[in-house]
Amino acid sequence: MTRPVALITGPTSGLGAGFARRYAVDGYDLVLVARDAGRLEQLASELRAEAGSTVEVIPADLAVADDRAKVADRLAAGVQVLVNNAGFGTAGEFWAADLALLQSQLDVNVTAVMQLTHAALPPMLADHRGTVINVASVAGLLPGRGSTYSASKAWVIAFSEGLANGLGGTGVGVHALCPGFVRTEFHARAGIEMAGTPSFLWLEVDDVVRDCLVGVAKDKVLIVPGAQYKALTTGGRVVPRNLVRAMTKVVGKGRGRT
Repeated sequence: MTRPVALITGPTSGLGAGFARRYAVDGYDLVLVARDAGRLEQLASELRAEAGSTVEVIPADLAVADDRAKVADRLAAGVQVLVNNAGFGTAGEFWAADLALLQSQLDVNVTAVMQLTHAALPPMLADHRGTVINVASVAGLLPGRGSTYSASKAWVIAFSEGLANGLGGTGVGVHALCPGFVRTEFHARAGIEMAGTPSFLWLEVDDVVRDCLVGVAKDKVLIVPGAQYKALTTGGRVVPRNLVRAMTKVVGKGRGRT
């Protein structure tokens, strides 16, 4: 029988790598999309050897329109799973940040999610099955961790919830994964200082991926891994907004990031 295919963006480290390894172990063939061709090929070789998966690589920068179109064309040919994982944050203050960098952040965090999901859904709907996992963040649910990044993740959450409503009964599911702090390269790449962050707030990649797929199996649209973040986000819905901002400003160190 034909093996199912999962396309994952940003798979060369962190959550993306975790999803790639998990889907390979679960019997999927993979399409991996990232900027770093060398790291893509290394991961592909490992997954072919370890799991026997067929792995296709697409070097692409999702901040670039032509590269997004290339990935969208592959999705239009049909996959069973799309994991929109690629995304990045930036350090510094919004008003002092380079506008082109902020636009690139929105192109990757928002435009790519919209365009790739738009390409993936028609063949999924024709097949009456499929899964889209959009990696958002607790930052999209709780204000105070910076402006542009948090706003981009809030968009991903609203987008996913709206789509899920429209796709009811089609066999296609859309899910928004909202992790908190995860031990990955994300903060170092962004230049965001994380020293002093309480240890209980850190999550491990494998735990987040496991919790996500459990949530997908239960048809949950909004998936928040970790009891500590479930408590924070639940409290955030009932506590006055100004208190939530004050709390996340202390815990998440809201200044110095965009």
